[in-house]
Amino acid sequence: MERWLSPRVGFALVAGLYLLSFPYHPGLRSPNELCRLWQSRAFVDFGTLHINGVLQQRGMVGDLSCTSVVRDAAGEHLAPCVGPDAPREGVVARWYYPSKAPLVSVLGAPVYWVQTKLQGQVSELSQVLWGRLFVTIFPALGLLVLLRKFLAAYVEPGTADLFTLVYALGTMAFSYAEAFMSHQLTAVLLFAAFYCAWKVERGEWKVWGYLLAGLAAGAAVTAEYTAALGVVCVAAYTVASRWKKWGALGQAVGLVVLGSAPLLGALLWYHAAVFGGPFVSGYKFLNDAAYMGWHQGGFLGIKWPDPRALGLSFFSPLRGLFALSPFLAVGFFGSKDVRAKDKPFFVLLVVLLATHAYFTSSFTYDSWGWTVGPRHLTGILPFLMLPVAMLYERLRTAAPLQASLVAGLCVSSVLATGLVGFVNYVPDDVTSSVWALALPLLADGFFPVSWLAAWIPNPASGAVLVVLLLALVAWLFTRFLKLGATPFLLVVVVVLHFGALRVLPMLGPLPKADEHDRGAKGFLESVWVAPRGVQVPFKP
Repeated sequence: MERWLSPRVGFALVAGLYLLSFPYHPGLRSPNELCRLWQSRAFVDFGTLHINGVLQQRGMVGDLSCTSVVRDAAGEHLAPCVGPDAPREGVVARWYYPSKAPLVSVLGAPVYWVQTKLQGQVSELSQVLWGRLFVTIFPALGLLVLLRKFLAAYVEPGTADLFTLVYALGTMAFSYAEAFMSHQLTAVLLFAAFYCAWKVERGEWKVWGYLLAGLAAGAAVTAEYTAALGVVCVAAYTVASRWKKWGALGQAVGLVVLGSAPLLGALLWYHAAVFGGPFVSGYKFLNDAAYMGWHQGGFLGIKWPDPRALGLSFFSPLRGLFALSPFLAVGFFGSKDVRAKDKPFFVLLVVLLATHAYFTSSFTYDSWGWTVGPRHLTGILPFLMLPVAMLYERLRTAAPLQASLVAGLCVSSVLATGLVGFVNYVPDDVTSSVWALALPLLADGFFPVSWLAAWIPNPASGAVLVVLLLALVAWLFTRFLKLGATPFLLVVVVVLHFGALRVLPMLGPLPKADEHDRGAKGFLESVWVAPRGVQVPFKP
């Protein structure tokens, strides 16, 4: 039993799930991923920033920006390709680019270049697999190392192990580590920026650590524009740590600016070269007129808060943050523990929650479509683990029954987000991502996709992932029991959580929910890349 309860077993199970899982279906033409992958190809195959050549080879994708080069009496200038401002004449060229910040595309280019040298022609599946591995999965596993060290400075090592693993599988971290998108990479970079500042403020690193903090912060913004909110929150930590120490604060700010300058300068150059100005992003030139309204009004589309968006972002059984990861909600009760132990980090948490709650309730909720959870909150999740861990450790000795409730929420979160992460593409009209999609797909024999399916067809290769997830749930269950949790309460909490995910959709105004759920499940089954008995062709 002692061997089974070793932290190494838990971390090995998490590593196995991260490294073996491959939720991808070419038939979906995943726009957020393919637009970046196509630009990685364009860098290598054509030596261009635009992706016109790749689009001609491999077909159109979504999430693009398009600039029309217009020549008139005043000379040449850029205009959108679609929408009311699209030019009717004088267009001499049209260039297509991802509408996203460019870092993920840039990082994917050397991976693709190595593949071309080793494989020759590189298939889409192969590019997605290796691009994810090096750009999103390995960095996500590296974040677990930093998070565990951070938590261990405030709670016992065993508690730090537990909540690092709960973060890894009980939040959106798993879903976005398994996608060639920027969200989990942004979480890695933001937490790395904070970690560098934190080490300096604890006296464990010299002040030059702020250079690394600036480098990571600049990289975060280059990966995802909304990471600027997270950078502000990390800055709040430094300001709170050096409050009224104006010389020391100025020194830290100067080093951060110096560290971030190269990557931010590269981002401004990219904007100027592609969109005509250093402070002009691709959202000005969206290629889909239907999406333009999301980014108009307010500041880059951020307007006044909308109660509907706020409620759905946190509590919707489809993709609500607290619906899928309910253990995060109890972190509010651990805020006083954080405040007593580390006031600057408490300030960071307050700013973090206020800014991101405002953002997710003020931007168009429908723009989160086809995703697991409110994806733009992925970057804040590592920071939310400390209050939960400190609360659990206090309750474990002072109120064991309440600690058991927290433990049950952790176990249930891992099971729920793990199951949904195996699917990773959640249509908007599904009532519950767990009950209407993840579980019915399993019941129909559509097991998770693993790259092992290149040799071992489903259901065997997918069953490996299911077994690993259930083994991690069992490991967490037994670890919490060893720490004094009540087994009956653990089971009851899991049942109540899954029951709530089942019942809540029935209370909403969705009279055709069953029809929509069946349609979404049927569609995913029609594009599932590894149905029963099918090997996945990863080779060229």
